Amino acid sequence: MSEASLTARAMPSVSHVPRDVWDNLTDGDNPFVSHDFLTALEQSGSVGPGTGWDPAPIVMEDPSGLVVGALPSYAKGHSQGEYVFDHAWADAWQRAGGNYYPKLQIAAPFTPATGPRILTRHAAYGVPLLRAAEQLCASNDLSSAHATFVEPEQMALFEAAGWLARSDIQFHWANRGYADFDDFLAALSSRKRKAIRKERVAAAQGLTFRHLSGSEITEAHWDAFWVFYQDTGARKWGTPYLTRAAFSLLGERMGDQMILMLAYDGDQPVAGALNFIGGSALYGRYWGCTQDRPFLHFELCYYQAIDAAIARGLSRVE
Repeated sequence: MSEASLTARAMPSVSHVPRDVWDNLTDGDNPFVSHDFLTALEQSGSVGPGTGWDPAPIVMEDPSGLVVGALPSYAKGHSQGEYVFDHAWADAWQRAGGNYYPKLQIAAPFTPATGPRILTRHAAYGVPLLRAAEQLCASNDLSSAHATFVEPEQMALFEAAGWLARSDIQFHWANRGYADFDDFLAALSSRKRKAIRKERVAAAQGLTFRHLSGSEITEAHWDAFWVFYQDTGARKWGTPYLTRAAFSLLGERMGDQMILMLAYDGDQPVAGALNFIGGSALYGRYWGCTQDRPFLHFELCYYQAIDAAIARGLSRVE
């Protein structure tokens, strides 16, 4: 099918696209490009007016009107919340007399996890979708188009369209068929085994840990986690990107794909880590605490996540 027979449109939001239409464009492995995740960000005010993230998803249809592809894209008024910093590019563009913002960002907002950025079941639609993004920039005076945290399998499509590539490194934990955490430890040197066991004992001193999913997560749990999330943002001299309403909407729509790990001092939650469950990976997202305890960050964000991934037969922790 020629590109001329395809029609691309920029939609006002992902919410304007039916849920089944959007989600049928992927295999469902990555939760951060799902209709539920992206519309929760829109409807909670985490993206949209006043945030610098204006939804502009591009949808492509074939001659019959069937949606065959989409890009989760945003008109950006700044470079915050991307976790890939292009401030030097913006500064150079401004000094050369241009306006770097607004720009087009193809991304899962606030999510430094690789995943599909071209949503389609057929690779042949990849380059036409990127051409549509280029045309959107040209027609609306957007300086440039960017795609961040693209899964490796899709890089060839961007290169075929002539986009410039840049690379970085992330460290993931790989599940090599471990039966449990002790089985994982057995693969390490004696020195590392002893160090990790010592850390875990110290982190758990006086605390209990709970893993909550689905309907187990109540608004009271989200209230507690909101405090942790705000604290982490304050420690990094930043402003948290998600609104309080976002957590309620995500819990309501994606609770079964989430694990909220909480540390309790008696009946009081004092720290928490939020994870999303993908088809093959556990994604650690947010963390925070109200008590500064040695090793607690690694316990909740790393060791507890490994426990959960092994129990669910997931291949990695990101």
